Amino acid sequence: MQICICGGGSLAHVCAGVLASDTNNRVSILTRRPSEWHDSIEVFDPNGRTFTGRLAQISANPAEVVAGAEVVLLCLPGYAIAEVLQQIKPYLSAQTYVGSIVCSTGFFFFAHEILPPDALLFGFQRVPFIARTITYGQSANLLGYKSEVAVAIEAPAENVEHLRQWIAQAFLTPTRLLGHYYEASLTNSNPILHTSRLFSMWKDWDGTPFPTNTPFYREWTLEASEILIAMDEEFMRLLDHLPVDKSQIPTLLDYYESTDAASLTRKISSIQAFKNILSPMTETPEGWMPDFKSRYFTEDFPYGLQFIKNLAEKHQVSTPQIDQVLTWGLSKLKLNLFS
Repeated sequence: MQICICGGGSLAHVCAGVLASDTNNRVSILTRRPSEWHDSIEVFDPNGRTFTGRLAQISANPAEVVAGAEVVLLCLPGYAIAEVLQQIKPYLSAQTYVGSIVCSTGFFFFAHEILPPDALLFGFQRVPFIARTITYGQSANLLGYKSEVAVAIEAPAENVEHLRQWIAQAFLTPTRLLGHYYEASLTNSNPILHTSRLFSMWKDWDGTPFPTNTPFYREWTLEASEILIAMDEEFMRLLDHLPVDKSQIPTLLDYYESTDAASLTRKISSIQAFKNILSPMTETPEGWMPDFKSRYFTEDFPYGLQFIKNLAEKHQVSTPQIDQVLTWGLSKLKLNLFS
């Protein structure tokens, strides 16, 4: 398979290493920083396995790496998706599958606006890997696998199952098919999970530096769980108005096998793959400060939670907890995207 990965973040590194380690694949990278990539990449997983892959081509020019690709995989922040789709559009063939490793930041919405109506699209409901870059352009850690991933695929019926099977094999993860792109685009993962935690931590912050960087998941609090559950209940009420199978988007209590805020707190704080993930903060001479320019803010509020809010307004679903969290997050970004 000829594959072009668009992006240079942690997921792009891990996907590149895993996919390129299969010698049946020819993997290229579209990145703004091609000179910083090596021609091979290593990925280390928690089971002691190392994926080593040689990259066919690395370029900032889509004409060099997108033309001829059978699969184009976007590993991009929400703000970059529309721009990159515009850039790659001239070089896509009618047979090219265009997908996104993250769909909660608007991939399908943007793709439907920019690409032809018959474009072949796919996207993950949740990312298949937990990823962290070690050395840019060279190596990364695959911190954890998912027991299963769900994908939305828009393609002729005879192609759908073939692509689903390829995704399962390529990403080393059992894969099930979703019935509607909403079921991938409106996940209650990062846009609700991250934003509830950030709001609980810093809604009353007075500007005083913190002595340390707080572990984001390992020190998850009861308050964060209560906010998370309230937001998720509003999200579920929205799904009642949409053409989705709600069984494909479990409540967060069900997903984390919990029954209330206390058990959810214990569950999230005990997940081994999450234990070393810190909060989005920057160190200063005075101490640690919240990083409002991190992707936790620049993605999950304006490109994740905002899409949920827009649909809730369209379908007249009341979302007071989401509104409060979104208004706070956008204020930190100095944005006002919803009325």
